[in-house]
Amino acid sequence: MPSLEESARLAVKRLRDAGHEALWAGGCVRDFLRGVAPKDYDIATSARPGQVQQLFPGSNAIGAHFGVILIHLGGHPFEIATFRSDGSYVDGRHPRSVTFATVEEDARRRDFTINGMFHDPLEEITIDLVGGRTDLEGGILRAIGAPDQRFGEDYLRMLRAVRFATVLGFRIEPATWEALRTHAPLITRISPERIRDELDRIWLHPRRVLGFDLLADSGLMEAILPELLVLRGCTQPPQWHPEGDVYVHTRLMLSLLPEECSLPLVLSVLFHDIAKPATWTFDQENDRIRFNGHDVLGAEMTELILRRLKYSNDIIEATVTGVANHMNFKDVQKMRTSKVKRMMARPTFPDELALHRVDCLGSNGLMDNYEFLLAKQQEFHTDSEPLIPPRLITGHDVMRLGVAPGPEVGALLQEAQDLQLEGTLATREQAEVWLVERLKTPLPAPAS
Repeated sequence: MPSLEESARLAVKRLRDAGHEALWAGGCVRDFLRGVAPKDYDIATSARPGQVQQLFPGSNAIGAHFGVILIHLGGHPFEIATFRSDGSYVDGRHPRSVTFATVEEDARRRDFTINGMFHDPLEEITIDLVGGRTDLEGGILRAIGAPDQRFGEDYLRMLRAVRFATVLGFRIEPATWEALRTHAPLITRISPERIRDELDRIWLHPRRVLGFDLLADSGLMEAILPELLVLRGCTQPPQWHPEGDVYVHTRLMLSLLPEECSLPLVLSVLFHDIAKPATWTFDQENDRIRFNGHDVLGAEMTELILRRLKYSNDIIEATVTGVANHMNFKDVQKMRTSKVKRMMARPTFPDELALHRVDCLGSNGLMDNYEFLLAKQQEFHTDSEPLIPPRLITGHDVMRLGVAPGPEVGALLQEAQDLQLEGTLATREQAEVWLVERLKTPLPAPAS
């Protein structure tokens, strides 16, 4: 089976053999020139959509109005687009109409110079009509033509600018930056799903702190995630947070994350202290700042923010779990073994532990609870038995001894499992003896 690059060359050759112009276009050229293997190849051509479909049977007209045809060649998908110029934009995202045009006109309609180049893979010639190669070599992100016009056509280009600057480590050219800042409030006219997808690519990149700063400095954060800016100036107890306010703390934690980490971990770092401004109080008696309940309120705020951005339930649940439980880690050395095991058995525990690590490193630097949990992981690890083994007794066993269905059954099962996790009960027989003895003692009243 041919490689992705080989198939991309074959697609161009088939178009050229039929008498059409055909070139690699956009991001794949940028990456190719950087010596980075493109993840996909877009092809631009003088052929009209119907001609492309004739040359590639079984192709799909995914955007025929815009001249875009999806083909499969050598087991790989490619988008082939007819050279075009765009008409006026009416919704800040899509042109009202398109006109099939020349390669020169097609280059001028694109977003940034580094994405406006073409490459002839048969002759090995790069066609640069917008100065993209110079900007690529200089590490500069520059809008093609008038930046105000480019951002006014498609508001999503503002987030794309931040994403490209983050991923590539490029500097945004001054005129492009000023236009971005001017148009930043308009980003809310873009669908939440599109915004979310661009943000995710920023958060998951090792240079996520650069992206965080660009979002804040451009005004995009104020439009998309204003809750994060409220963290600025929210003071913290200096004995626990010598690094500064909540915003500084959050940004510092981002910088301490490993290069590769899960999306829920990054999101839980961003939002773990999101409710501190709302819960800030000063305890006069003890002369210290407190944030009572910020973990509970923070979990609620986090869910609202993530639902606003249309995240999946899986991402929301994992992130909210991290935010809701991040304060529990300060008490792990006082917990019963059973509670520690239950904490460690949560599927989100690796991310929760990673959140705790950067929370400590980004504040007082006290790592004793983190090291305690690492030691417990070693202690509890076994290849033969799960961290939470099957229960030794069941609800049926409890009710058989006269306990009516209800909360008391669950309380007894929890108590028995605690003893099992702590090694006091090891067999079913031991658990049955314990249950008979336990039932001689009045059960506590259920919580109201």
